[in-house]
Amino acid sequence: MSGTVKYQLDESHIPTHWYNIAADLPVPLAPVLHPGTKEPIGPSDLEPLFPMEIILQEVSQEREIEIPEPVREVYRQWRPAPLYRARRLEQALGTTARLYYKYEGVSPSGSHKPNTAVPQAFYNKEAGIKRLSTETGAGQWGSSLAFAGSLFGLTVEVFMVKISYQQKPYRRALMETYGARCVASPSDETDSGRAILKEHPDSTGSLGIAISEAVEVAAKRDDTKYALGSVLNHVLTHQTVIGLESLAQMEMADDYPDFVIGCAGGGSNFAGLAFPFIGNSLRGGKKPRVIAVEPAACPTLTRGHFAYDFGDTAHLTPLVKMHTLGSTFIPPGFHAGGLRYHGMAPMVSHLKQLGLIEAEAWHQSACFAAGVAFARAEGIVPAPESNHAVKSAIHHALRAKEAGTSPVILFSLSGHGHFDMQAYTDYFAGKLVDQPYDEAALKQALDCLPQVA
Repeated sequence: MSGTVKYQLDESHIPTHWYNIAADLPVPLAPVLHPGTKEPIGPSDLEPLFPMEIILQEVSQEREIEIPEPVREVYRQWRPAPLYRARRLEQALGTTARLYYKYEGVSPSGSHKPNTAVPQAFYNKEAGIKRLSTETGAGQWGSSLAFAGSLFGLTVEVFMVKISYQQKPYRRALMETYGARCVASPSDETDSGRAILKEHPDSTGSLGIAISEAVEVAAKRDDTKYALGSVLNHVLTHQTVIGLESLAQMEMADDYPDFVIGCAGGGSNFAGLAFPFIGNSLRGGKKPRVIAVEPAACPTLTRGHFAYDFGDTAHLTPLVKMHTLGSTFIPPGFHAGGLRYHGMAPMVSHLKQLGLIEAEAWHQSACFAAGVAFARAEGIVPAPESNHAVKSAIHHALRAKEAGTSPVILFSLSGHGHFDMQAYTDYFAGKLVDQPYDEAALKQALDCLPQVA
């Protein structure tokens, strides 16, 4: 067979439970700390932000968490997502590797984000909540929560990082089509936003700033909760439908990956694919190389410190132990807006410290070149974030060609790039430059990490 091969499960294979990797960890995760007392927080500390069911999932040690039937009913609209053998890409590269990709761009909003947006909206609706506030970088999360909010009758307010608000107007339009309100962050609508604008009137924003604004809005209203699209344990757990389906589809293909690769900004897409495979290896199964791929302009796993830090710029959130560039660090405005976060999910960071995953960082020009090569072979235009996983997969496929080996490489194509064509236009025009981050600003941010005994 010379063409791309599709492995498609039917609806009966939609997972009935999410996988919680906490149950299989050889060393437990460091506790979340109260920002004032520096003591471990309890469920009551999180109640202003999240409904109790979400809080219980956040701290759960159970290996399996049941997916509510109303959530599975919505999942049926696009799940199970297809897995493809990228034979045309293999031929274009002349590689001896076997390349597979799990395609999450089939969801209504075009990315993996509804896998957690739908259950978060459901649990908030069940708890009697009327409104959700959130942040978004490139807009995939904001549009996904807007979609989920429309299904469950929730009002959604999205603080979108200003540089992405300007770069990606169609993502903003999609959020508004689903009924959400989208605000450029930093804004003059919150205390934290006004403080940033006072000091930096021309700020392009960051996910840390947008999180501060969304958390502030939720904390001040009894009818509003906060929804997060990455980083926290419950979000990563919801995304494991990706890897659970992939395990079954690799079995259909009579293959098993030697490499599992995903792009990583906050960690949800990477975790969604990788955690079920890591869990399988922790329980005695095969052990693939698991690689998180990040932008060289925001190198959290490869250059950040593993330390306690705030998840937001205004220091409204609890302290979590993670790989971080410092909560005040603002990365340059490169096009992969979903990867412009100063921290990495504590669980992903923990696995990196345990040596269970690796990390790579690539510049955006090389990633877009890989995305174009992928599109011309496979026909799907990847999102700028997904291009990082594509670049890594191609890199390892070419190394296999040089070595004369035949590894199986599985990577996550986390979303399509149909709303990101300006980035491709800039790439073809030679305007897409590799933007270095400010080393002095990084040092200053890392020097200001919270002191925790």
